[in-house]
Amino acid sequence: MSELEQAAAALLRAERERAPIAPLTETLRGVTVEDAYAIQRAGRALRLADGARRVVGRKVGLTSRAMQELLGVKQPDFGYLLDDMLILDGEEVSGDRFIAPRVEAEIAFLIARPLEGRGLTIDDVLAATEAVAPALELVDSRIADWRIAIEDTIADNASSGAAVIGAWRPLADVGELTALEVTMRVGEQVVDGRGDAVLGHPAAPIAWLAAALARHGERIEPGEVVIPGSVVTALPLAPGDAAHAACPALGEVEVRLT
Repeated sequence: MSELEQAAAALLRAERERAPIAPLTETLRGVTVEDAYAIQRAGRALRLADGARRVVGRKVGLTSRAMQELLGVKQPDFGYLLDDMLILDGEEVSGDRFIAPRVEAEIAFLIARPLEGRGLTIDDVLAATEAVAPALELVDSRIADWRIAIEDTIADNASSGAAVIGAWRPLADVGELTALEVTMRVGEQVVDGRGDAVLGHPAAPIAWLAAALARHGERIEPGEVVIPGSVVTALPLAPGDAAHAACPALGEVEVRLT
């Protein structure tokens, strides 16, 4: 097993045992962004090896200034969503499946046609979009204390935990995505954001994602869900907390951690 494969196995073990590990940027000296994506792909292969799980979507992270400032990074990243990472709207989820979860509010896209290659525009993404929905992403880190550089979060599947997708609405019924106003509440904490918080337009991270995937010989497939990044800063989520996001033009979505 190579050093990068060993790192992927360590991250998977940390997830299963809820025992975070030291930053890979400390233990793997000289690890690069490309190394980190290789670790992520190796981790995905391990999770899919028994055939019981499947990829159902993608996530783009660190697309808003608020999230980049929160985690001290300066560029987006991406990861994958497996079927058992999708949670029903309003569902109660055990805190035992996470280490140090935080919650984000996003605008989810349901893709109807393949998106691949470089040079895609926002209009290309919108033309390939079947519907959009309010979403909450529960991010988590298998790296101790969220002490992550960009290479750490990439290797750790872009710090993915789970995603809660609300009711889908046809894109034509929603209006201008950049102007969508979203309010997220966790207990007494309330944060607000707009659709243009993620790279200026919620579809822009998806065009970026298609180009990034092309470098690895992959594409966004029809039927996949893509969450393009949080429009608000992330809030901590502890057992007993309920997270709720509302967008007047799009709808509401909620999850409770038990």
